[in-house]
Amino acid sequence: QVQLVESGGGLVQPGGSLGLSCAASGIIFSINNMGWYRQGLGTQRELVARITSSGFANYGDSAKGRFTISRDNANNTVYLQMNSLKPEDTAVYYCKADIKHYSYSQWSYTHWGQGTQVTVSS
Repeated sequence: QVQLVESGGGLVQPGGSLGLSCAASGIIFSINNMGWYRQGLGTQRELVARITSSGFANYGDSAKGRFTISRDNANNTVYLQMNSLKPEDTAVYYCKADIKHYSYSQWSYTHWGQGTQVTVSS
């Protein structure tokens, strides 16, 4: 019913930049929070950044000052601009969206993307 398709991952050198995007499609009336999470090898999934439909953003400690989240409500897309990347940023990055499917829906449902690999290495 809903797909979240991430793009933009890859290999980057330490200190470099990378941008991720995630587009939601399918049965969507509105999207509340959208966000990015990541999971490295042997670690738990953690918050990178999230943003409300009105544009209020908050960041995980590892992302503050280096990453910027933004969204395009008209196109149901969320972005993550990552600067000053470090090897410890290496992880699979997942997009998350809380979606209300119909105008009469009482609840929003959480959907996840399939993940995109980000590797920071020289």
